[in-house]
Amino acid sequence: MAEYEGYARFTTKSRLDKSINTLLGLIEGITIDGKVNIKEAGLLDVWLSEHQELRDRHPYNELIPVIERAVEDGALDEEERKDIQWLCKKLVSGQYYDEVTAGLQVLHGVLGGIASDGQITEAELKGLSDWLDNHEFLKTCWPYDEVASLIMTVLRDGRIDESEHKMLKDFFSEFVSIMDNNTITSPVMSKEQTIIGVCAVCPEIVFEGSSFYLTGISRKYTKDEFKELISKLGGKPTSGVSQKLNYLIIGSEGNSSWAYACYGRKVEAAVNYRKQGAKILIVHENDFHDAVEDL
Repeated sequence: MAEYEGYARFTTKSRLDKSINTLLGLIEGITIDGKVNIKEAGLLDVWLSEHQELRDRHPYNELIPVIERAVEDGALDEEERKDIQWLCKKLVSGQYYDEVTAGLQVLHGVLGGIASDGQITEAELKGLSDWLDNHEFLKTCWPYDEVASLIMTVLRDGRIDESEHKMLKDFFSEFVSIMDNNTITSPVMSKEQTIIGVCAVCPEIVFEGSSFYLTGISRKYTKDEFKELISKLGGKPTSGVSQKLNYLIIGSEGNSSWAYACYGRKVEAAVNYRKQGAKILIVHENDFHDAVEDL
């Protein structure tokens, strides 16, 4: 039975959502001042170690590899942050929690993320203040009011002195424990929506003068190899998805359900641009390879 004890913590949907909501908060917390140091990135390693026994179970089999790739260099860049946040939100989507409960779980993670490196700066407090302003529906709920009051008191003179830093550190450090069970939960069930594929069927691909972006993991190319190939074929590799993009290539090594895979955020952006009139063709990697071979 012991081998199942760790998994048992996440067997209910409410506990699964809580662990992912907490991760979402940690990401926001460690990036709230616009930069991530080694100690802060290390907090994600702690989250990973807490969940390693689940890496072969859905949805952690999709989430854990994304985080591992993001932190393998000891840093977390803007695109990696956005990908993890997007994926977390897709995996929970507030479906099983009321908005307040989910918001409080995220706030707990934010506080833990800020305190993770043992230093709390003015920039982090200002970022946290902005976060609170955007989540005013949490007012009257602990610890929202206490945190807001602390920030206002500490930043009144525009600086954090030694005694104030100790007070903040002591308070925020209570939330560093990732798997605590202090948040009240009241699950609200809702019907899941079906996601359909969006890749073009038998697409015609023109390389000369066209722009391409590869998202997800290719079974054949690294990102640099893909860019080199596109340039060699007369196309233009891009650094992201925009209205001017011609082809978004979906790597075939990701999860088969694009809505929950690491490349989903790019697909979502492309779909939204298409709704605005952009002519972006979303192409599965296999069709891309066929087009290359036909040249």
